[in-house]
Amino acid sequence: MITTNHLVRIQCCMPVFSNSNRTGTSRSLRAVQERPAETAEKKNSLNFGGGGGGGGVVAVNPEPRKGLAAIAIDFAENLIVKLMYNSSQPLHYLSGNFAPVSDETPPTASLPVSGRLPDCLNGEFVRVGPNSKFAPVAGYHWFDGDGLIHGLRIKEGKATYVSRFVRTSRFKQEEFFGGVKILKFGDLKGLFGLLIVYMQILRESLKVLDVSYGIGTGNTALVYHDGKLLALMETDKPYVLKVLEDGDLQTLGMLDYDKRLQHSFTAHPKIDPYTGEMFTFGYSQTPPYLTYRVISKDGFMHGPVPITISEPMMMHDFAITENYAVVMDLPMYFRQKEMVKENKLINSFDPTIKARFGVLPRYAEDELQIKWFELPNCYIFHNANAWEEDDEVVLITCRVENPDLEMLNGPLTEKPENIVIELYEMKFNMKTGLASQKKLSAPSVDFPRVHECYTGRNQRYVYGAILENIAKVAGIIKFDLHAEPEAGKTKLEIGGNVKGIFDLGPGR
Repeated sequence: MITTNHLVRIQCCMPVFSNSNRTGTSRSLRAVQERPAETAEKKNSLNFGGGGGGGGVVAVNPEPRKGLAAIAIDFAENLIVKLMYNSSQPLHYLSGNFAPVSDETPPTASLPVSGRLPDCLNGEFVRVGPNSKFAPVAGYHWFDGDGLIHGLRIKEGKATYVSRFVRTSRFKQEEFFGGVKILKFGDLKGLFGLLIVYMQILRESLKVLDVSYGIGTGNTALVYHDGKLLALMETDKPYVLKVLEDGDLQTLGMLDYDKRLQHSFTAHPKIDPYTGEMFTFGYSQTPPYLTYRVISKDGFMHGPVPITISEPMMMHDFAITENYAVVMDLPMYFRQKEMVKENKLINSFDPTIKARFGVLPRYAEDELQIKWFELPNCYIFHNANAWEEDDEVVLITCRVENPDLEMLNGPLTEKPENIVIELYEMKFNMKTGLASQKKLSAPSVDFPRVHECYTGRNQRYVYGAILENIAKVAGIIKFDLHAEPEAGKTKLEIGGNVKGIFDLGPGR
């Protein structure tokens, strides 16, 4: 299983902070080189997370309430579940390789090592993914689950393992109650989903739950910027983490950039390797449905740039070039009426609407300079990279045909016939206003990665995950963008622009 996190590299004697993605999916390895301690406090922590400028780290101390109101709502919810939810449905994303780890693991030192760890490796390798602390009340989607961070501390040829939950407001409140009290994405289906929403509204209005700090999980990705290690989920603000000297992981609080961040924050921000700036966005179910932001190298968040789109939609990723940001208005909409009438998940894909891509100058102060382009209907979870060539902006992405998020809520099939995800090159001509696209692979490949030193710049190689089904990775593939894809291919194999495949093997 690949969970929603980030990939980070460790190199000898030199820290490399790389970045990556959910959905479940691409994720993060991070390396930090230890520096000489200057104070007693610094002696107890790595130079990784919790530092930097910009401020805005808020201590998260929600104030939920037990009592008669909480008991009454629990009773009503349990009755709704008993009468309306089919408990015989298997929860695939809570079993097998997806089964959650029930407890945290404190630093466990001197792990057995096969071979040898170079003495010059000194840092911590971390990743995050969804891992439910408590059993769900009813349904469960792959997007659900508390963020659990796994860390591998490497120092002086020895390794230490640790795992810690991201201590979000949601996690703290459910820990207080000893069970799930906040709605899950997997429940938002049909009339049942609407009633579960009403239960959430009741808990908020009667102060059973404190939603002043949001209800996110921090389960999707990790990014390192301005001396801070951030755990991300696209419906909430970032959580700041600290890596201690013994490898332990500590949640410091929520980052609101000195109250300048008043909306959600994508799990896939982009860091320009040349300027050190971070570019991000947030989407909402209330206007403005999309907001673009720029964060300076030293952590100052510039003013919001609201972007007009027709209705609330799910935008999981975006891209930057040297001079532009590329946003995506793709028809994965939040439609409550359709959820109830058609017994569907609240996120509904509309196959009749074209895909729209907006190219905005990176430092625009409003949306007036954005240029919109249209391409055939599709969805995109993850982009590989983007750059500029003459008058064109080039986007390398994994294009999805007719996605259905229900596939991440129900049974798994052994083959990916129910989903087509292919590597594509899309071009947007800033002078003519025309857009074009070219298929670069057979199905199915997602979670693309490039060397992060080339983020926003022209690069040659793209790596991705070969999908055996929507949530099972069968191998890793390497594409050469300077080579032409072989025509007529129906599966991913060596040849043309495919330069390498690593097969994980049966049962892996």
